[in-house]
Amino acid sequence: MSLPASPPCTSAPAAPTADGCGASPSLAAQIDALLPQTQCKRCGYADCAAYAQAIASGQAQFNRCPPGGAQGVERLAALLHRPALPLDPQCGAEGPRQLAVIDPGQCIGCTLCIPSCPVDAIAGVAKRMHTVIDTWCTGCALCLPVCPVDCIRLSALPDPAAAARTGWDAWSAEQAEQARQRYARHRQRQTASVAPTPAAAAEPAAAALAAERKAAVLQAARERARSRGAASAGAPRPSSTA
Repeated sequence: MSLPASPPCTSAPAAPTADGCGASPSLAAQIDALLPQTQCKRCGYADCAAYAQAIASGQAQFNRCPPGGAQGVERLAALLHRPALPLDPQCGAEGPRQLAVIDPGQCIGCTLCIPSCPVDAIAGVAKRMHTVIDTWCTGCALCLPVCPVDCIRLSALPDPAAAARTGWDAWSAEQAEQARQRYARHRQRQTASVAPTPAAAAEPAAAALAAERKAAVLQAARERARSRGAASAGAPRPSSTA
């Protein structure tokens, strides 16, 4: 399902704007500055900036950000001069920040998780085990569904005190700004990587063949991972001696 990047203005704005229809850039920027920049898409929009634009132009309510929690909703309500609302349950519940963890025994080095991470918190190269940079991970969970062998899981923060915090108590303004900058660089690289090249345009058959080969390699890797898992599950456990 594709997510809207910036919905058109079809209704009255939620707060005064510069032109009366469509968001004032300054208002959208102020809203974006109050979002945690996890880029998790749980709000239903492509990223935090698109959600901020939707709020400013009256296309979305300001209570659709679970990572920001109740405190985030209160901050947005104060900015928009509107009463605070409870979090929209359709977007999820407020909870502690978590970290993505990759199982080294199951990772096949397919690299599919790397471009899925909006803040480039996953490091690795093809056919080698990947790892997550803990201090960069926002816990967005976007890497989980793209893994073909389900070797990524979300785990609690190692610090028990930090693991119990939710919303903005678990995510500082400095961390949000760093995540924003990393996401901006991520998008720049994505834009550059999808730009058409003369070779790609002239050789669509070669591109299709390369995609077919990659799919075959991934399928073979998945089968090897399943075989390893089955072998591990069926292996006899060493008996303990008294």
